[in-house]
Amino acid sequence: MSLSIPQSFIKNFEALVHVSYQQMGSKLRPTVRTKDNVVGVSTTFQRVGKGTASTKARHGKVPVMNVEHAPVECVLQDFYAGDWIDKLDELKTNIDEQQVVAKAGAYALGRKTDELIIEQLARATKAAGSDDDGLTKAKVLGAFESLGEADVPDDGQRFAVVGWKQWSELLNIPEFGSADYVGDDQLPWKGTQAKRWLGTLWLPHVALPLEAGVRACFWYHKTAVAHASGSDVQTDITWHGDRAAHFVNNMMSQGACLIDPDGVVRMPCREA
Repeated sequence: MSLSIPQSFIKNFEALVHVSYQQMGSKLRPTVRTKDNVVGVSTTFQRVGKGTASTKARHGKVPVMNVEHAPVECVLQDFYAGDWIDKLDELKTNIDEQQVVAKAGAYALGRKTDELIIEQLARATKAAGSDDDGLTKAKVLGAFESLGEADVPDDGQRFAVVGWKQWSELLNIPEFGSADYVGDDQLPWKGTQAKRWLGTLWLPHVALPLEAGVRACFWYHKTAVAHASGSDVQTDITWHGDRAAHFVNNMMSQGACLIDPDGVVRMPCREA
């Protein structure tokens, strides 16, 4: 029976998983530094320090900036998300069942991708405001000042990820809620909430850390956090006669690391 599994079924299913993962799996991957096709168990990202410009005498040597380079290792981990497709269900509703399981696997792997990135954001120690209130305008401006004082580039590559409670609180701030939302055609994410404010793309996320009623939200620069992929989403399908079903295994090898703690500001917010 294993030799008679239609190749079209396998190829179609793999395509569904890949497309679903790219479109709906991860919200945060496009907001950080990325490196694909990593060979080995880890890879290295470079943290580059600041250079200083100076003058030189006529015919003298050009001064060297001596920019500091600090390598940061990113270790990859293997993750799996599998499920069964009953043969009779497959015969009755082939396409629908493929889509259901494919999207479920893609979402599971996408959540794991975001979980890896959020874990690294949570390592940052710089914070703005207290945890006694929600996401107020004062807290936002405090984080804004903190990024500026750390000389974090204001180059359109800043991102802020908040919880849904905090997203509602932002909408009550006139300077945030009165402006038009960014259109879908300007976003790498389709069908999601996102808005540009203070030179930053703000977006809500359901999986931010919540401890003792305090939600950790983050404002960061794209270069401050990195994500590496040794193997993007792959799918393996095998037939099990004793179960009269196909087992679909989705898998990937990925990792994340914090590159520059100064490029991340945590905004602790109390949730009532």
